[in-house]
Amino acid sequence: MDVRNPAPKRKFDDSISEPPVSRSNGFNPDAITNVDLSLLEAIEKSQNTVEVLDLRTVKKLVLSFERRLKENIEARLKYPNQPDRFADSEIELHEELQKLKVLAGAPELYPDLVNLNVVPSIVDLLNHDNTDIAIDVVQLLQDLTDEDVLDDNDDSARVLVEALIDNSALELLVQNLHRLSDYDPDENAAVYNTLATIENLIEVKPAVAELVCERTKLLKWLLGKIKVREFDSNKQYASEILAILLQSSTVNQKKLGQMNGVDVVLQAVAMYKSRDPKSSDEEEMVENLFDCLCCLLMPLENKERFVKAEGVELMIIIMKQKKLAYGSAIRALDFAMTKYPPACERFVDVLGLKTAFAAFMGKIPISKKNKKERYQEELEERIVSLIASLFGGILRGSRRERLLSKFVEDECEKIDRLMELYIRYSDRVKAETERLNQLELDDLEMDEDEKYNRKLESGLYTLQLIAVILGHLWCSEHPQMRGRIELLLKQNKLSKKHVKDILQEYHDNIGDLDGPEEKERAQTKIQKFIMVL
Repeated sequence: MDVRNPAPKRKFDDSISEPPVSRSNGFNPDAITNVDLSLLEAIEKSQNTVEVLDLRTVKKLVLSFERRLKENIEARLKYPNQPDRFADSEIELHEELQKLKVLAGAPELYPDLVNLNVVPSIVDLLNHDNTDIAIDVVQLLQDLTDEDVLDDNDDSARVLVEALIDNSALELLVQNLHRLSDYDPDENAAVYNTLATIENLIEVKPAVAELVCERTKLLKWLLGKIKVREFDSNKQYASEILAILLQSSTVNQKKLGQMNGVDVVLQAVAMYKSRDPKSSDEEEMVENLFDCLCCLLMPLENKERFVKAEGVELMIIIMKQKKLAYGSAIRALDFAMTKYPPACERFVDVLGLKTAFAAFMGKIPISKKNKKERYQEELEERIVSLIASLFGGILRGSRRERLLSKFVEDECEKIDRLMELYIRYSDRVKAETERLNQLELDDLEMDEDEKYNRKLESGLYTLQLIAVILGHLWCSEHPQMRGRIELLLKQNKLSKKHVKDILQEYHDNIGDLDGPEEKERAQTKIQKFIMVL
């Protein structure tokens, strides 16, 4: 399940704008025509004497940097307790690091930079006693690895990133994080730039997502950051980086679970159970936190931790409060209850059915965000998945009876709603199937897997889940429910065969991601529905 919606990277501070041009003191724009143009050209040339970026320039920059670095090391060794004696060499080293930033303009030269063996010297400066020098290095690394810089330079980017990793850049970047203060503006910006650099490295080499968690204490630092009650841009970015690290790595999901990560993320989202974020940035952070929670809920052992930490109860409270996190809470419950009966049982025990079926009936709190049609559709799809999980996780006993009774109360209004969704999604899938068939007639080749995926995207998966719920209802042998389903199918000129066909397609396409035994068990359940309908 995809849990994230990647957004473009933000800059640390975009609030600085150019000062307005003053037109006081009788300034006349037309007077510029009276200036000697040759003089202007001479001035312009003197201000733009930047050398062409080539191998020769790179060597010159590296040599100058290495010389200043050596001088600084010698001065610090010679006068360890006299800062004024090595201050000048530190300023010169700072200037050389600033000059190296020009290399970001020629990423095709990165292999040459690596071959000159300067990367170890640059990375080692993250350990420099002067935090300002380490900050310079962080800024340099961020510039060199920026996604805009590396665009269309994949091979060169990989060479640099490999060299950085081989020279312990991940370890030193994270180690440096621990000495940066949120209260110093420059150090605060360096925290942000460090996270940006790590994100850049992951984009070039996705394996870095697991490497950085294996080799460093980044996960621990990120958990500490999202624990803080006060909101700032670095807390927001920490939540985003955490979501990236968890998104496609079961190893990281399990590791964070072992670090009490489920409980920490629950505490972070609990801050918004009865209040909304105050800005769009804070809103994005809350979404990131729920992305983290949903990723964490993929491994079975983390679902258990979620239930023990009363995560089910917290999500129900968030839904009842009807704040902005309403939809995110439904999403988290969907992840928690998928293939995990204890979460389903807890949900029924703490009276979650009333809250869930209110959402199922379309009683969704109205805000600017959820007025959007697609948002409401996503909620519908999540709540359908959640109810299907409840049926799959609660097979017998009083809990099962309570679940089934929801579809009988109020003259079977839940069945009416279920069939309304069934017809709508069925029409949508039918339209997509016809469109795909027309594409084939137009000689556009498409294999069966691609066609099936296109249909899933158009709503087939939700239609299949609705058919599964109908199968559960039919198997209850409740005459009132069966009668209502048959009546509504007939009114829409459909028969039980239509539901059977949907279930058969679902049966035939169940994968073995969870192993052959789980596949066989799932197919047997669907086959039972097909037989009794």
